Amino acid sequence: MSRHTESSDATDATDATSATESEAAYDRRRLHQWLTGQARAGGVARRDMLRLVAAAGLASTVPVALSAPRATAAGPGIVKPLPPEWFIVHGTNAEARFESFADTGFTTPVSRFFVRNHTTTPRIDAATWKLNIWGDGLTGRAREFTLADLRRFKPVTRTAFVECAGNARNFFKTQQGRAGSGTPWTTGAIGVAHWRGVRLSDVLQKAGLSRRAVDIMPRGLDDEYVTSNGTNYGRVRRPMPVSKAMDDVILAYEMNGAPLPPDHGYPVRLLAPSWVGISSIKWLGDIEVSTQPLYSPWNTDFYRLFGDAYPPEGSAPLARQTIKSAFELPWNADLAAHTRHRLTGRAWSADGAITRVEVSTDGGASWRAARLHDRGQEGSWTRWSIPWKPERTGPAELLSRATDSTGRTQPETTVHNTQGYLFDAVIRHAVTVSG
Repeated sequence: MSRHTESSDATDATDATSATESEAAYDRRRLHQWLTGQARAGGVARRDMLRLVAAAGLASTVPVALSAPRATAAGPGIVKPLPPEWFIVHGTNAEARFESFADTGFTTPVSRFFVRNHTTTPRIDAATWKLNIWGDGLTGRAREFTLADLRRFKPVTRTAFVECAGNARNFFKTQQGRAGSGTPWTTGAIGVAHWRGVRLSDVLQKAGLSRRAVDIMPRGLDDEYVTSNGTNYGRVRRPMPVSKAMDDVILAYEMNGAPLPPDHGYPVRLLAPSWVGISSIKWLGDIEVSTQPLYSPWNTDFYRLFGDAYPPEGSAPLARQTIKSAFELPWNADLAAHTRHRLTGRAWSADGAITRVEVSTDGGASWRAARLHDRGQEGSWTRWSIPWKPERTGPAELLSRATDSTGRTQPETTVHNTQGYLFDAVIRHAVTVSG
């Protein structure tokens, strides 16, 4: 079970998950059911997927990895201000400048939280909003819940990060010489917040979750995602095993003690702690509950690992995030020689609490332990600091290396994948020491 901070204990999900198996076996079964026509893709016809496979020259028995599409939306389509000292704008997305976190506390202020949009931020009236839960994975008819209905459930608060699967993608190119397609995030596609809402497990049980259910498919209310060549992928949606849905997932309606802002999912979003950000669907509109495995472009074409090191059909759909650390320091910062500096940063892991951060100020030749300032927890981050008094002028590289409670340490390199997901290698942070 999850160890995220929350206001009450997790619900026992034994009955609802008794039919589930290991993740690898589960994914193999979903693939088999998809290929034999037993699974559905929520708006993407199986014949269209097979046509795409054939057009790519692959065997028609596996799904295809397409190039990451470009959204047709013009301009960022983001509601909140994006001051350049806090954000780097990437089309419809806004990356937080990691150095801007240095003067914040443990959580990320909403004003500085990164934005990942496939199209534009919708404006939704909470007074008329309803969540529709439907599908053959329910014991009865479809159910609708208003925001007032959700607030009648016992509330729960979780402190957790949301992080894009492509966070740090840019370093595949700049450090390892092989780019990954997609938004060239550095380290700012992450934020930590206190999320308040209701357990998804409570709502699913109220809706009449069947013991036969295996997948859910949450879908957002943002515009349909249309690529530059006219391919319409529909609204953003991504399946999730019932086992995860019944564990630590919540329907969040507050962020850092206030109603969700428009850019972050108002009035209700899914929060799937420790999983890649695409799993935490914003502007939630409906949830399909199915006795059959479900597919969408967001777990077939995207959010799998493709490339030389992976099979043609790609890896299993991405689930948990990885481990990272970063300096709260501008890139190519100018630091004075013969002066004592306090280097600060943050480290995080989806698999365990951060137990150690080591820092190298000589490009990796030697390492020193940094001081940790927070009690570590899975799925969140830990702030750290270390003093440094540089003596030699000129260019330098600062490195940080995190280890979590499972024993996992950031590697020197990350195995390349074509869409640039889950970069977890030590980042070489360039600075200049001036006399």
